[in-house]
Amino acid sequence: MAGTKNPFQNLLKEINVNGETFHYYDIASFPEYRELPYSVRVLLESAVRNCDNFQIHEKDVRGILGWKGTKGTPRSETELEIPFKPARVILQDFTGVPAVVDFAAMRDAVLRLGGDPNRINPICPSDLVIDHSVQVDFARTEDALAKNQDLEFERNRERFTFLKWGARAFDNMLIIPPGSGIVHQVNLEYLARVVFQEAADAKPIRLLYPDSVVGTDSHTTMINGLGVVGWGVGGIEAEAVMLGQSISMLLPEVIGYRLVGKLNPLVTSTDLVLTITKHLRQIGVVGKFVEFFGPGVTELSIADRATISNMCPEYGATVGHFPVDANALDYLRQTNRGEERVQTIEAYLRATEQLRDFGNAEQDPVFTQLVELDLSTVVTSVSGPKRPHDRVAVSEMQQDFRQCLSAKVGFKGFAIPSAELGATGSFSWTDGKTYELRHGSVVIAAITSCTNTSNPSVMLGAGLLAQRAVAAGLKVAPYIKTSLSPGSGVVTYYLKESGVIPALEELGFNVVGYGCMTCIGNSGPLDDNVANTIEKNNLVCCGVLSGNRNFEGRIHPNTRANYLASPLLVIAYALAGTVDIDFEREPLGKRPDGSDVFLRDIWPTRQEIQAVEREHVIPAMFRDVYAKVELGSPSWQGLQAPTGKLYPWDTASTYIKHPPFFEGMTRELPVRGAIVGARALLNLGDSVTTDHISPAGSIARNSPAARYLSERGLTPREFNSYGSRRGNDAIMARGTFANIRLVNKLVGGVAGPRTLHIPSGEEMDVFDCAERYRTESTPLIALVGKDYGSGSSRDWAAKGPYLLGIRAVIAESYERIHRSNLVGMGIVPLQYLDGQNAESLGLTGRELFNVAIPDGCRPHDRITVTTDGGLSFEVIVRFDTEVDLEYYRNGGILNYMIRKMID
Repeated sequence: MAGTKNPFQNLLKEINVNGETFHYYDIASFPEYRELPYSVRVLLESAVRNCDNFQIHEKDVRGILGWKGTKGTPRSETELEIPFKPARVILQDFTGVPAVVDFAAMRDAVLRLGGDPNRINPICPSDLVIDHSVQVDFARTEDALAKNQDLEFERNRERFTFLKWGARAFDNMLIIPPGSGIVHQVNLEYLARVVFQEAADAKPIRLLYPDSVVGTDSHTTMINGLGVVGWGVGGIEAEAVMLGQSISMLLPEVIGYRLVGKLNPLVTSTDLVLTITKHLRQIGVVGKFVEFFGPGVTELSIADRATISNMCPEYGATVGHFPVDANALDYLRQTNRGEERVQTIEAYLRATEQLRDFGNAEQDPVFTQLVELDLSTVVTSVSGPKRPHDRVAVSEMQQDFRQCLSAKVGFKGFAIPSAELGATGSFSWTDGKTYELRHGSVVIAAITSCTNTSNPSVMLGAGLLAQRAVAAGLKVAPYIKTSLSPGSGVVTYYLKESGVIPALEELGFNVVGYGCMTCIGNSGPLDDNVANTIEKNNLVCCGVLSGNRNFEGRIHPNTRANYLASPLLVIAYALAGTVDIDFEREPLGKRPDGSDVFLRDIWPTRQEIQAVEREHVIPAMFRDVYAKVELGSPSWQGLQAPTGKLYPWDTASTYIKHPPFFEGMTRELPVRGAIVGARALLNLGDSVTTDHISPAGSIARNSPAARYLSERGLTPREFNSYGSRRGNDAIMARGTFANIRLVNKLVGGVAGPRTLHIPSGEEMDVFDCAERYRTESTPLIALVGKDYGSGSSRDWAAKGPYLLGIRAVIAESYERIHRSNLVGMGIVPLQYLDGQNAESLGLTGRELFNVAIPDGCRPHDRITVTTDGGLSFEVIVRFDTEVDLEYYRNGGILNYMIRKMID
């Protein structure tokens, strides 16, 4: 039963730091301990500390200790299921809103079923960061920041009010108000504890244990750069963790990534991370931990490491971990964490052998596989035009782009006919001049995203480059939408103190807000003249951004090619006005005297940047910015929120709606049998991302969501974004599979959010088709290819399909988080046998499907799918653990938690 005495209580020891006594579990006393990767040591400590032989058993601890397996061969990731209780959960606004909505609805359901609604409270510490993501409608103006923030409160007052209610209604929840920064950077600079210091089990002791976190965004992995094990999970799974449920996971393989050598003085951490991303994608690390080690790690700042860890979802691993070392402790001092606190952290890590010396090979643990990168081989790079792991050396960029124009449609192709390769279009601007666009013209240039704005070296590097560009008389064309969205107020602080802000603003890179912007698709509209010229002439124009995602349709509908680049290169390509340039041979522009200015003339070295960083990035900045971060702006302080434990739902609200997930729920388990007579709502190919599935970005005026809002009296300027309306399931269901780049084979493989109602042969929007099937009582499935659900961890990529009536997905493979989210919503993830797919089996998607799911189904069982055409084939049920099965039987993870609370 729960509460059983911890069988490892004998490992509890005392440690004295600066006259204070703490306790900790001496996990280093296990004989097998020193061979464990440092990331696995965190999993071990959590299992030891939380072992109660109820949720976490003694055998789980022994299983983790046996990670290495027999005869030196590391344990396969498929062999052992373990529970993990993270120390924290972090929710960003877009996923935090539905989490709080679900909690409020769960309270209603518990009350209806006769339970105690007060039991619905976060159990583990939760940080809800209102990562305000605005559309950049006021770029290149001095008051862009103020205007965007005013607009954000105007558009999202109801959402913010609801969250303010949630902060009061639920225990153990910390709110970071809007205007504070990007969730992951605030986590790095302020929220991360590295080592927790708190009482345990209401006993009068202070327990030390490693900080660990799961977050509702895939780039939660950024915190691994500081030595905190953390990764992204779906909002559904995060909510269960907040309610005290452990995460069930397979003990991972750990890839040891050895870094040696030194970076060339002219390359940046962005170039390094794009190189690592491509390398690890080629190796194949999906579902695995990557742990960095080797003498080259000491050459990297914590910000550099955080940049690498941030891109972990792009190379596919669960975490990209850098254990804590002396540099990490110095970073804690630099970010004003406090000397006594740092000393306690160091003492604990030394006592448990979790403090890493990357120069000491004797500390190297056993890894599943070893790979190596010589830092000196890294060159200046970008990635694109459609995927973050398609790295291109800048020296080869011009040639690569031109090849992409002609290549067949795909990740590296646009299929522009040879006769149209020289196409151009011109338009008049407000300055009275006429400008010309052609293939490769840059129309969006954004210094954005937590990946790079957290890193002073690339941000200050961009500032120095801007200074030199302005001094040389260079300018950015006025029609290019430029913006600078720092990850926190600290960034603006040190950019101002170092004196680079005026030059950045001179080039159009004004601070427009703090949050996820262009990287998530919130670039705002392009000028109509620009957009019309692109569309009229079928031009492949470009966005260049310092982000982590560049999937089709994500950045802007009019930028068909998008390239990830360092902030320095963002400015360089903005100055050039095109990606179709060879920087070695072609100048960026001319000085007033007519002489050429090449990129090499204004590019700062790593040493020059670091000198400025040492002078201007100081603890006082972090102290000043974060001393008032929880207070928020006057607008936030002035919000009047409801009081009470139960939320007063407004049935007319288009932002916050009581979700339907618990309607009709009973104490008894639902009947889950075979899926009979199902239709395929969609037949999709490979690499369908959560951007294709989950509603994101602006709401198109001709979409089902737009029609819903129009029917309720809203005008297009009031539509706002899908992200802002994540608390309204009616909007989100209508926006599911609404991406303009979705390619559905049922409608001839033409890009767009359309599908076929098979019985009638009528083509229609995906939502409308799903509604028609619902009225006909027809269950639905989806056929998809490889890597289904890659990209950001979005709970609506599972909630949306559930609301559309999809009961099973048949895929060639799944991204880890998305598979878990599907299970969390009660959707059955099925996988073709190796070597099979829809095409090889002869499936068109027009068949009637029957899926036989037996009552005694076990993880990874093979079951049979039949069609009305007589085809029969086996698939693997991707319930990976017994817990997955339990969630499925309950109709989803939150339904399971409700029943557990009222038993």
